[in-house]
Amino acid sequence: MIIIMSTKATTTEIDGVVKRLEDRKVGVHMSQGAERTIIGVIGDRELVSRLEIEGMEGVERTVSILQPFKLVSREFHPENTIIDVGGVKIGGEEIVVIAGPCAVENEKQLIESAWIAKTRGAKILRGGAFKPRTSPYSFQGLEEEGLKLLSKAREETGLKVISEVVNPRDVDLVASYVDIIQIGARNMQNFTLLREVGKLDKPVMLKRGMSATIEEWLMAAEYILAEGNHQVMFCERGIRTFETYTRNTMDISAVPLVKRLSHLPVIVDPSHGTGKWSLVSPMSKAAVAAGADGLMIEVHNNPQKALSDGPQSLNDDNFASLMQELVSVIHAIGRTCDFGDFLEKEKGFCCEE
Repeated sequence: MIIIMSTKATTTEIDGVVKRLEDRKVGVHMSQGAERTIIGVIGDRELVSRLEIEGMEGVERTVSILQPFKLVSREFHPENTIIDVGGVKIGGEEIVVIAGPCAVENEKQLIESAWIAKTRGAKILRGGAFKPRTSPYSFQGLEEEGLKLLSKAREETGLKVISEVVNPRDVDLVASYVDIIQIGARNMQNFTLLREVGKLDKPVMLKRGMSATIEEWLMAAEYILAEGNHQVMFCERGIRTFETYTRNTMDISAVPLVKRLSHLPVIVDPSHGTGKWSLVSPMSKAAVAAGADGLMIEVHNNPQKALSDGPQSLNDDNFASLMQELVSVIHAIGRTCDFGDFLEKEKGFCCEE
């Protein structure tokens, strides 16, 4: 259930409603909008129905949330959630690009890839330090040494950093180095891990599982929000189908659907979504046109020598071309971008109207 407070409700009236809820031992989640306060109530349905909230001062009405996901839903939070990652805002009018290699391999590879990302206008650097791989014999990542290299790349370039955590016991370690915690597709329903990142005061990117339905994906996010962390963004990265020409099937329809069902930002990863570098550019433009709030793109200083995901990684020239091509799409749908001086000075592109 959600409690919609009157636009004229006082702080005392809001506090009175919250106190009654807390006295009854039900979950209380506040959503402060521009004009009114909405209070989410999580608990046994029969108990909640007996609270007699509608008669309290300052309450406009109560509404039952029909969706199984409560805190994630637009019914609870009608306005778009904007996540502030150290000044980089995800979920607003600006399209944010996250770029970097699949895995942190060594210092030279990461720093060079980071500068490619920075120069071409990305604002967040991606790089895996802990790599869950299909084969136990594949490169598994540099672990904490990789996190230290990501931290060094952040110091040199000013980019924010995102990296994946795969084990609940490593949550605090990874969180101490990165600006955004990533939950990968294979761990989307690792509920112990979801609860652990839910206890953090740090943004979380939740990738869609390779066979997950939309509802399962939203319910996974609910685990994180239920623990108190509302800084969650979704990442569509393709789902597994019968098609073999691509690594995964990029579900573009998920973008507007999730944006309609939820207030949380949606990022698209066309690199994993297709597995082919030549498809990354068209699918990136399609994702933006469909309403994505940002893109997560694999960029490598030398894709031919990458230890993982080389075939889907863009080099400097390909990434620069993509960033240029995105500008017209972004303008066409009424969004904004900030791709730095490179586009304006070297190629004649600029995100200013």
